[in-house]
Amino acid sequence: MLSDFRLLATGQTLSWVGNGFQTVALAVAVVKAGGGAGDLGLVMASSVVAMLICSLFGGVWADRLQPQHVMVGSDVVRLFGAGALAVMFLGHGYHLALLCTVAAISAGAGSFFSPAMSALKPLLVPAERRQQANATLSMLQTGSSVVGPALGGVTVAAFGAPAGFAVNAASFLASMAAALLLRVRAERGPHESMLTEMRAGWREISKRDWLVGGLFAATTYHIANGVILVLVQVVAIQRLGGASAAGFIASAEGLGGFLGAGLGLRFRPRHPLRAGWLTLTLMPVWALAYVWPAALTAVLAGAVIGYAGLFFFDVAWETAIQDHVPHRALGRVASWDYLTSFLAMPIGNALAGPLSQAYGINRVLVACAAVLLLSALSQLAVPGVRKMTRTATEPAPPHPAEVAETVG
Repeated sequence: MLSDFRLLATGQTLSWVGNGFQTVALAVAVVKAGGGAGDLGLVMASSVVAMLICSLFGGVWADRLQPQHVMVGSDVVRLFGAGALAVMFLGHGYHLALLCTVAAISAGAGSFFSPAMSALKPLLVPAERRQQANATLSMLQTGSSVVGPALGGVTVAAFGAPAGFAVNAASFLASMAAALLLRVRAERGPHESMLTEMRAGWREISKRDWLVGGLFAATTYHIANGVILVLVQVVAIQRLGGASAAGFIASAEGLGGFLGAGLGLRFRPRHPLRAGWLTLTLMPVWALAYVWPAALTAVLAGAVIGYAGLFFFDVAWETAIQDHVPHRALGRVASWDYLTSFLAMPIGNALAGPLSQAYGINRVLVACAAVLLLSALSQLAVPGVRKMTRTATEPAPPHPAEVAETVG
């Protein structure tokens, strides 16, 4: 792979690992300060709201500016956010309003980073290697999601929550340094108004039945999955062995994700979205294992199978977007894609309690598993999904080798 891609992968891996430190540090810091679940929930809600507000704006700026410049700006904001949390808890001060504000600003900055990274990735490798690049990053992210919290737990236990925030701040510095070293440049045209450019991003989606169908299917899928993600935690703790069972299941999910991304690295089907939506039908296996046979070993196997299918789909979906959406609109299309997830998942989380109380956990899990299955299968009826091949149907952006000479 090209040196620019290696830089991006290195910087992102360090950043993803650092996020694991922050996840542990935040929970420990809030609880030890006496905040409890209510305060932690407010902090998380502040982050989600900020993501919802900022996501589409992030996509516009990713298509207006050089993507790596947007990424650097986002990392700077998040670096200072993590540093502020380290200072606050190091001084034994606890201010919920300030904590929610910092969390919201950091999450909002992250909403600018993700579309910019989506716009940047196809510039770093030739078109025929995009799926491999996406799979490699997915494997690194999955591995980091396992390693980061584990190392974060050890560090926070030994040195306290401020150390976890400090490590995360350093990881943003590493990500920023990597982005600054990237040599690739994207072609950018004149700007229009913010709302006009947002609407232009949606028009690119509306031209493609596989994108429209995929976003609506993903919204339905994420609502159902949001319900499942809450209920399976309850089942794991109450019926399968408590916290240790939940830890084993999380590890199995990580292993499945790693295997699915690894499959994406090796397997390049001629019809990528058709294969991706088919592998996504494996996720109900994971959800239904909590109902029958409702044994830990079965749930672990279901987690590996289901998450392997999910992560292979993620690789296929992202590669399809990079191959078939004009680069000038890639950030905005990616931001609409992220928005469906941000909006749908909390709705499902909120519905989990009322639904389980009204109908029982097992019935709700079966119904939601059926929704997951139907959401994926419905897309096989979309002509664009059935007909799409690996070959891009629209002009790809210039490869970095063609423009490197102009940027020194």
